[in-house]
Amino acid sequence: MNQPRPPILNISCYLFVAIEAPQVLRDLLQSRAQALGLKGTVLIAEEGINLFLAGAAADVRAWVDALREDPRFAALAPKESWSDTVPFRKLLVKVKPEIIRMNHPTIRPDQAPRAPALPAATLKRWLDQGHDDDGRPVVTLDTRNAFEVDVGAFDDAIDWRITKFSEFPDAVRAHRAELAGKTIVSYCTGGIRCEKAALFLAQQDLDGPVYQLEGGILKYFEEVGGAHYHGDCFVFDERRAVDPALAPSSTEGADDALGLAAALAPKAA
Repeated sequence: MNQPRPPILNISCYLFVAIEAPQVLRDLLQSRAQALGLKGTVLIAEEGINLFLAGAAADVRAWVDALREDPRFAALAPKESWSDTVPFRKLLVKVKPEIIRMNHPTIRPDQAPRAPALPAATLKRWLDQGHDDDGRPVVTLDTRNAFEVDVGAFDDAIDWRITKFSEFPDAVRAHRAELAGKTIVSYCTGGIRCEKAALFLAQQDLDGPVYQLEGGILKYFEEVGGAHYHGDCFVFDERRAVDPALAPSSTEGADDALGLAAALAPKAA
């Protein structure tokens, strides 16, 4: 017998798009979210929007539908998961210099074509067969922080043990030989870090194709499950982590990682 769906809808979503007046948008989105009783985090910058929200399904979807009425955000495609309770304690809507900080001014996804995005099903097929469709070896490159990787990751993924995403460019420069001549698939939780990472990697003349995993781990779980992945996916809310069925897992390792993330929060934005 099917179990009833938990009552709380959690969404995560980002979009790189030029925003000329982020403070004006911030005030509008905060008032809408407050009116609907939503909790979570919405980050806005001139380069785009990044959000994690939770609440009753009808209210969350009403907020997203209102945002999509703005042509700049028509392409928003939130990833969904469900929980028994709201995993956020408050609502935070904030303007920042970057929606994910890389500290690399030449990487502006809102001003450039997207890096090639690889669907989850294609990555699974390539990992099943051990190479891409041209016979080239495939490597998965984790762009997340080390404490997130420790909760779960793709099998044999490259992990440079970075502590914040702004360390990623220097890590690439230090490990270029590890990537040269291979098909690189960068990945992260929901796609935002691996999208910036793929653009940076494409500038490095690595003699091989570079992709971002479309929608990150969460979209991979949604579309193909946990194939070629071990553990859970760390998330920055009170669920701690979700398993390949996108259900809260709250593993001991995820609890430890959340504590570390909280300790690093002031310097790891």
